[in-house]
Amino acid sequence: MTNIDGLLFLGVSHFGYQLDAADALTGMDAVGTDVAIAAPMHPHRSGFTAANDALAEAASKSDGRLIPLCRVDPWEGEAAIAELRRAVGEGARGLFLHPSEERFRINDDVLVRPIVECAAELAVPVMVAAGYHLFAEPLQLGAAAEWTPDNTFVLTNGGQFNISGMSQFDAQLALGNANVHVHTSGMYREDFLEGVVAKFGPERLLFATAAPLFTMEYERLRVELAHFTDAEAELILGGNTARIFGVGSGVGSGVGSSEVIV
Repeated sequence: MTNIDGLLFLGVSHFGYQLDAADALTGMDAVGTDVAIAAPMHPHRSGFTAANDALAEAASKSDGRLIPLCRVDPWEGEAAIAELRRAVGEGARGLFLHPSEERFRINDDVLVRPIVECAAELAVPVMVAAGYHLFAEPLQLGAAAEWTPDNTFVLTNGGQFNISGMSQFDAQLALGNANVHVHTSGMYREDFLEGVVAKFGPERLLFATAAPLFTMEYERLRVELAHFTDAEAELILGGNTARIFGVGSGVGSGVGSSEVIV
């Protein structure tokens, strides 16, 4: 089985954290991760084109262990769409959106929908930093996923940081969209992760560390300590991410892609 981290961030963030490729690969080795999906940090005083290029270069030198996503700022309008097309044409495997750091609402029909629809046209999945108050809450995320029901949406943080009370119910409502998948990253409730598998199937849950925001070792334990069968854990720890992001196949994917070699 190929063990795949569904998300880590590379670069130096405007918000004070950083991770370079060498340290990322060292951390991956320490926890038994073979491959990681990588997104650029929010850059400090520079645009996303440079950040996307830096990530692409790091990925090209990683012997296939780092799979790049393209990050854009929807406030840049047509330029953001052009950047997505360019980056995907040069090998990016998906679109990454961070509503909180770029300060937009994920369900903004005018600002965000054209970019999400462009990703669907390019047949690459959309990953969203989820659970941020006002910007990327579960019901907003579910509404955005409905724009392109045949293209995969992956939500970080289980779709909702505060997975208590009605927040857990709202996250399940977002998962009511067949194209929505969630990461294990930051999910402190083991019963929620197990509930996703029980209610929606193991194909909808992806292991991710979101390093360096979270610790690789600790995030790996979330899956290892949960009550999953070996077959379920195999999907969660790599099979699902390989299918969605075309790890091993050199292609992107929609909801039903299965053309993967792992």
